Amino acid sequence: MNRESTIMHPMKEFILGGARSGKSAFAQQRAMASGLPVIYLATAQAGDPEMAERIARHRAERPVDWSLVEEPLAMTAALRAHAAPDCCLLVDCLTLWLNNLLAASDSRLSDEISALLKILPTLPGHILLVSNEVGQGIVPANPLARRFRDEAGWLHQAVAARCDRVTFIIAGLPLTLKDRFA
Repeated sequence: MNRESTIMHPMKEFILGGARSGKSAFAQQRAMASGLPVIYLATAQAGDPEMAERIARHRAERPVDWSLVEEPLAMTAALRAHAAPDCCLLVDCLTLWLNNLLAASDSRLSDEISALLKILPTLPGHILLVSNEVGQGIVPANPLARRFRDEAGWLHQAVAARCDRVTFIIAGLPLTLKDRFA
């Protein structure tokens, strides 16, 4: 049997890629290949018409039998509430969540990231975490953009260390960076 089509759980997978790299599509393929019921945990907020259109497009691309949880800030609580041994939980995406937390408060940012890093290794089931790689470009000109880039880089390193598999997507092609089961 093809290894990719077998149920592989419990597993924590981290999927990184740039804008329009194909990371969300890859994560959805991995979720379907898990053979488990899927809960899609969305962190985006529709703050403007263009973002509302993006959210609607993502929603239309997902299978209709997937459950949806929308949680822009309290993602760790949502993970704790919905992760189960017989479930695949797909989080899309960590960088939007990080952006939402940066807009909320420094203490909330620190508390939520600490809580995520503490709970991630203990979560049951198959967990897929999607995030945007933002650290390969130029140094941003403004302090908030630099802080976001730095926070994302630190978050990515910590999440990758706690995941069984880490995949980088570029031009729609997966590059496995880490696979504890290989």
